[in-house]
Amino acid sequence: MLFDLTGPQLAVFAVLVVAFVLLITERIRSDIVALLIVLSVWAIGVLEPEEALSGFSSEPAIVVAGIFVLTGALERTGVSAAAGRLIARLAGSSYSRAILVIMPAVAVLSAFTHHVTTTAALLPVTLKLAKDKDIAASRLLMPLAFAASLGTTITIIGAPAFLIASGILRAAGRPGLGIFSIAPIGLALSVAGTLFVLLAGRLLLPVRRGEEDSAGRFRLDAYFTELTVLADSPFLGKSMAELEADSRYSFRVVGWLRDGRRVPRPFTDRPLAEGDVLIVRTSPEELVQIRQEAGVELHPVAQYGEQVAAPAGDSADLPDQLVQAVVAPHSDLVGRSLGQIDFRERYGALVIAMWRQQGWIQQELARVRLRAGDVLVIQGDEEALARVSNDRTFLMLAPFHGEAQRRRKAWVAGVIMAASVAGAAFVNIEMAAVAGAVAMIQTGCLTARQAYRAIDARIYVFIAGAIPLGLAMEKSGASQKLADLLQRAAGGWNETVILLTIFAVVAVLTQFMSDSATTAIFAPVALALAQALDRPPEPYVVTVAMAAVASFLTPIGHHGNLLIYGPGGYRFADFVRAGAPLTAIVGVIVVVMAQWLWG
Repeated sequence: MLFDLTGPQLAVFAVLVVAFVLLITERIRSDIVALLIVLSVWAIGVLEPEEALSGFSSEPAIVVAGIFVLTGALERTGVSAAAGRLIARLAGSSYSRAILVIMPAVAVLSAFTHHVTTTAALLPVTLKLAKDKDIAASRLLMPLAFAASLGTTITIIGAPAFLIASGILRAAGRPGLGIFSIAPIGLALSVAGTLFVLLAGRLLLPVRRGEEDSAGRFRLDAYFTELTVLADSPFLGKSMAELEADSRYSFRVVGWLRDGRRVPRPFTDRPLAEGDVLIVRTSPEELVQIRQEAGVELHPVAQYGEQVAAPAGDSADLPDQLVQAVVAPHSDLVGRSLGQIDFRERYGALVIAMWRQQGWIQQELARVRLRAGDVLVIQGDEEALARVSNDRTFLMLAPFHGEAQRRRKAWVAGVIMAASVAGAAFVNIEMAAVAGAVAMIQTGCLTARQAYRAIDARIYVFIAGAIPLGLAMEKSGASQKLADLLQRAAGGWNETVILLTIFAVVAVLTQFMSDSATTAIFAPVALALAQALDRPPEPYVVTVAMAAVASFLTPIGHHGNLLIYGPGGYRFADFVRAGAPLTAIVGVIVVVMAQWLWG
């Protein structure tokens, strides 16, 4: 066969082999590999420039960008977190009930949002549930990650692999996949996965405590700051108990000042008044949320904000206007209070919050004596922050990571997401994704800058760059040559055996490559084989995409598995023991149902 290949065919196969090696070894970033593919298929003369760049305007690339924005809006408005809390409440106290609630619910969420985002959002919820119900975290976290991956097989927007598969089918003159075309398979897989864990999970899943979330661990998730109650504050007249019971606020009050004097505990039912200062412990997200709340202001800003140059930019992008500075050992700041240092005079900036690894702050920030390792959250204009950066009294400067959740927009985001899914099902998936993304921005569910940040540029570029490889294989005739070889190798095989073999090969290789990369490389091969066998190509292409996303053999196969690896206290062999039989079950269901749907 090698001697029968033309020059362009040899060149295309060379590009395919080199791309495969680079993606497996990860010597070069996957998005750069995709761009090299674009340049290569043009340089060897197989594709014209507009054909080589066609992936950037393709359905998969456009849809995946839109889905990232839609998912980001659900996260910013608190919809994802609210869903996680609801799942925890429904999970009950028994292990079986927890699995019956968590796995189907997570699968449904992952069908419409990025599965890694779903896993990350529900990880702390699941850990808390495990602790409260005295269930080993390792018994819940692996089912959580497995369900998130299985859920991506319900809709073609669940994973980029299915968008790539749909694009390859369309390039071959087929109708492509509708948003719910694969739903029967995905729903069957989700049910099978849940039953598998219920029946075999007690035997195959380890019982381990996982990593302890000790108070002394270096996690910047609990900042101390001060709030001033303004004249139009919703806090006015409320007791401390009422304030802390309000689900809109997640901070914890550790101190209360009125007219410069501490209000003694217990706070009982004493109502809050204008001018009161609350010392609170809160998260980065809530800190930004407070900063944007009407009727309440960070105390340092209320006191001195007019005396310090305000940072440029929209208040909605406040995290970009803040930095974190770590107090260096032997710094002249150690042992002095913030009031004595006078950041306004020294740097032209304000300290609006601080984090301390050990210890509990209950007094005004201005009176807190600094220690080495304290982290100060600083607000100022560009010149002020430059002065802080150049001062060696600080060990390092780091960006402030925290995004305010626009909870009041949660219902808006939910409606837009539902409308986008309906539009994708009944009108046009690309236009629905773009319209949904624009609607999220225009209704204030997230800002334009947050929307751009929500898009994973690596995945977008990889999808756009990998698609022309399939086009080059088809145009050069390389796919037909490969089809002839595969047909001879599988001569006389039953179609079910052929599809199971394809699933097994892809399921193993996807452990070392992303689902997008695996599908982009092997879906054209599967398509060519189907055409050579004179069979409908959908079962072959869908089998490749399913194997790429629904394989659980190792913790490195999917980013979701990596997220739960440490917190669950897992070992590599744990995934092999539980993931191998589940992958086999998934393979059989996929192959049988794909032939039934498209055979």
